[in-house]
Amino acid sequence: MSNDYDVIVIGAGPAGYVAAIRCAQLGLQTAVVDDFVFKDGEPALGGTCLNVGCIPSKALLDSSEQYHKVTEHLAAHGITARGVELDVEQMIARKDKVVKELTAGVRQLFKVNKIEWIHGHGRLVGARDIEVTSADGEPERYRAGSVVLAPGSRSIELSAAPLDGDRIINSDAALDMTAVPPRLGIIGAGVIGLEMGSVWSRIGSEVVLLEAQDELLGPVDRQLVRTAQKAFKEQGLDIRLGCRVTGTEVGQAVSIRYEDKKGAHQLVVDTLIVAVGRRPNTDDLCSGEVDLLLDERGFINVDEHCRTNLPDVYAVGDVVRGPMLAHKGQEEGVMVAERIAGKAGHVNYETIPWVIYTDPEIAWVGRTEAQLKAAGVPYNVGTFPFAATGRARAMDHSTGLVKLLAHAETDRLLGAHIVGPQASELIAEAVVTMEFAGSAEDLARTIHAHPTLSEAVREAALAVSKRALHKAN
Repeated sequence: MSNDYDVIVIGAGPAGYVAAIRCAQLGLQTAVVDDFVFKDGEPALGGTCLNVGCIPSKALLDSSEQYHKVTEHLAAHGITARGVELDVEQMIARKDKVVKELTAGVRQLFKVNKIEWIHGHGRLVGARDIEVTSADGEPERYRAGSVVLAPGSRSIELSAAPLDGDRIINSDAALDMTAVPPRLGIIGAGVIGLEMGSVWSRIGSEVVLLEAQDELLGPVDRQLVRTAQKAFKEQGLDIRLGCRVTGTEVGQAVSIRYEDKKGAHQLVVDTLIVAVGRRPNTDDLCSGEVDLLLDERGFINVDEHCRTNLPDVYAVGDVVRGPMLAHKGQEEGVMVAERIAGKAGHVNYETIPWVIYTDPEIAWVGRTEAQLKAAGVPYNVGTFPFAATGRARAMDHSTGLVKLLAHAETDRLLGAHIVGPQASELIAEAVVTMEFAGSAEDLARTIHAHPTLSEAVREAALAVSKRALHKAN
């Protein structure tokens, strides 16, 4: 096997493996370097997202939702379930099976596309030279025509709550708990904290989330947050805002000291999850001789096409500016692959959707009302509640609304914000409309099947011009 490749990708998460696949499709001899090892000791592709992030968390969210539905919601449908038992170990085993199947699928894609997988820790040691250190500590050199850096990110740790792997854990370990903690504390009420809190609350934990910010989900439209926050409270999630954790003590339980505007407090929980965000994996990514430009937070500086300051070296995904989202990293990977091959790849950062997989789901794309006001952009608003749709009522899942923002003069869709059932799927309709520079009128004049949840999107579009059919405007 030659150690020379057209492209070498460091990192096999969504950004890295997709970049590699696209490079291979374009006829470039491609290798991927990654050192991830699954909990069973086996090397695995897919990075954080597939192994200890997006995929396993969604598997647990689905399992916990099924349990919650059986124990809390079936009676309204005339269904009585007796003797329902929860097997947490089986729930975790199912999650692991889903993960294994998907990571095996990536391996098969590598095989089909003739991509070389080099297992080990890779780092830049020259302009286009990669040193890979295997598990036995032996380094080997490789050379590439172009290099794509996609090492991903890892959980941020807190000095006030040091991890012990038992009582105080990060979000990765929270995916492998095999017993339901009676009292669960979570530091951070962002996307990860809310999703983990939802999983364990549904299956029996008393959950308290301590959030340092004074507002919940700062980047999200305030109307959506108010709707979601009310639902979370009804579900039993105790979300405390403006709380700064100052220390922890571990014994038979975890004692948490925190401060808010009312003073100092103490909270005792059985397990504490630290979910305060993620940081880029740029430590030991380069040798001292390589002058890769990073910012003060460890992110790699890139231009609009993800080129670094080094010739023929690109960076994508969680290690560069923008949201830490798998689909954003994938699109950057495709763009970079196409540009390496001499094509005109690009990413429209204005149409990247965000999703929080709580119940209700929260999804948005484009700008919020606050952003439009700050920018002085004239706009019209159209909203429509799921409670007014037949499908949501029939599903007994009518919490939430669709909110669309359109330019007041051109009617071009500027933002879409959804809280409610299947928001993660419905947001794609708005993304496509915005990608084609479509208007609220375009959505309003598009026939939607009845009864469907997507009718709420059309009705919100009609409401932009105050002509919703199933709502008093």
